[in-house]
Amino acid sequence: MHATIARNSDLFRRDAEAPWEEAGSGIRRKLLCYGEDIMLLRIAFEAGAVGAPHSHPHVQCSVVESGAFDVTIAGRTERLRAGDSFIVPSGALHGAVCVEAGVLVDVFTPMREDFLR
Repeated sequence: MHATIARNSDLFRRDAEAPWEEAGSGIRRKLLCYGEDIMLLRIAFEAGAVGAPHSHPHVQCSVVESGAFDVTIAGRTERLRAGDSFIVPSGALHGAVCVEAGVLVDVFTPMREDFLR
């Protein structure tokens, strides 16, 4: 583990104080709160942006805050809209295509240390 990684965020995080960072073409992410075993992020997508298929050892739960997304998990694709949610098991191949500009709220367990570097 990298020595400079904080193990926990502040107990409270104001949205206006959390900076956006580029996370790919047409994709930005905002790190909200995290602890050793959990991490919460907001991911904003422009219409047409693609979260390329990938996998990771973390379990991921996400909710569509706004917009519409075609989400594929382990070969199954569903169109999801505001209020819909999904879970990605550890190691499952998954990705998303943003159909209407929108935001996903993602929770990872354990936390994504790679997002802190």
